[in-house]
Amino acid sequence: MPVTHPTSSPDLHETAPRRLLPGRRRELTDWRPEDPAFWQAGGAKIARRNLLWSVVAEHVGFSVWSLWSVLVLFLGPAYGIDPAGKFLLTALPTALGALLRVPYARAVGVFGGRTWTVVSALLLLVPTVATAVVLKPGASYGTLLLTACLAGVGGGNFASSMANINAYYPQALKGWALGVNAGGGNLGVPAVQLAGLAVLATVGAGHPRLLVLLYVPLIVAAAVCAFLRMDDLRLPRPPGRLGVLLRWRHTWLISLLYVGTFGSFIGFSFAFGQVLQVQFADRFATPVSAAYLTFLGPLLGSLVRPVGGRLADRFGGARVSLAAFAAMAGGALLALAASRVHSLPLFVTAFTALFVLSGLGNGSTYKMIPTLCRATPDAESRTPALIGFAGAVGAFGGVLVNIAFRQSFLAVGNGDGAYVAFVAAYVVCAGVTWTAYVRRSG
Repeated sequence: MPVTHPTSSPDLHETAPRRLLPGRRRELTDWRPEDPAFWQAGGAKIARRNLLWSVVAEHVGFSVWSLWSVLVLFLGPAYGIDPAGKFLLTALPTALGALLRVPYARAVGVFGGRTWTVVSALLLLVPTVATAVVLKPGASYGTLLLTACLAGVGGGNFASSMANINAYYPQALKGWALGVNAGGGNLGVPAVQLAGLAVLATVGAGHPRLLVLLYVPLIVAAAVCAFLRMDDLRLPRPPGRLGVLLRWRHTWLISLLYVGTFGSFIGFSFAFGQVLQVQFADRFATPVSAAYLTFLGPLLGSLVRPVGGRLADRFGGARVSLAAFAAMAGGALLALAASRVHSLPLFVTAFTALFVLSGLGNGSTYKMIPTLCRATPDAESRTPALIGFAGAVGAFGGVLVNIAFRQSFLAVGNGDGAYVAFVAAYVVCAGVTWTAYVRRSG
């Protein structure tokens, strides 16, 4: 995908994007987003259309990935699962989603953005149909673990969607575009939680399969819309040797920062409802009472992600990320204080702040990826490769969040040990950001 800068002013027919039509494929054969004339002659319109339908498909993927963060609220005494077992049910889909992000990001270069969006959307039918079949009292815990793990396919969609959209936009707009794409996708988390709340409030906790079945037509609709409205933009394939990426120090530094930002967002999104029910059991006698609060943080964190990207476009991703990590350390300290005095309002305030700050940090950290890769000779192939790898490692942060809560509740009966670990992690991330990026750029 070479970027060209014409020395003369070509006419509109030479400047406008070209596509192979007619045919069964909508494949772009010429794409030069850094060329202002090309961008104004139609490139921007095509990019926005692909961004819109990418967001829709990714949004549904995030909802499927997050299903079990809601379904555990339906698992009453008839299922015989203790709180530690429920944390494992939410950790497994996070882990599989993380593993799938590397091959999903590479798949865009092999199949094209439109084709892979359709395929990855249809794959979401596997966990939804399987869950609808097995989720009922009497199902073994092992069966539920396997079914929950399948929901991880929704987590892979993020990496392929981000790699695809990154290629559509010029450098000056990448932070905003990636923020909108990721933020719209992240909204799938509060969306499924609100849908779960609606089911709990209307038909009760005895019908969890109704929530799952609601997503089957949405999955089909997302796949059909992607097929009809998106384009295949062939990306340069990532470097064939993974060692090229693994030997680059920024691969590991950016991945660590993404553990702190996105890992926090997805981990808290999956665990927050359970934490409320366990730590404030006297205030949340029923699942529906906790569900009223669980969607707020993920909603705000998703909405501010484009803001983080826009701020990074203006002030630099490293500076915005540093501010986010410093504030997140303060938010985790506030959560620890709220836990010790058993203050629900203070606790909800602390976690709402953590969600918002992690959303800002998500947007700014992802803006750093194309900026860092731009200085390498293989920038166009390294950028999607790093997006997939950092997304995979970062998603494992969500697993660590759930494990930290699980071990803390098993050991001391509350989440205090986890909050101390979160403070330490954010301080480390802030130190890495300052040392490797902010101080060096200054």
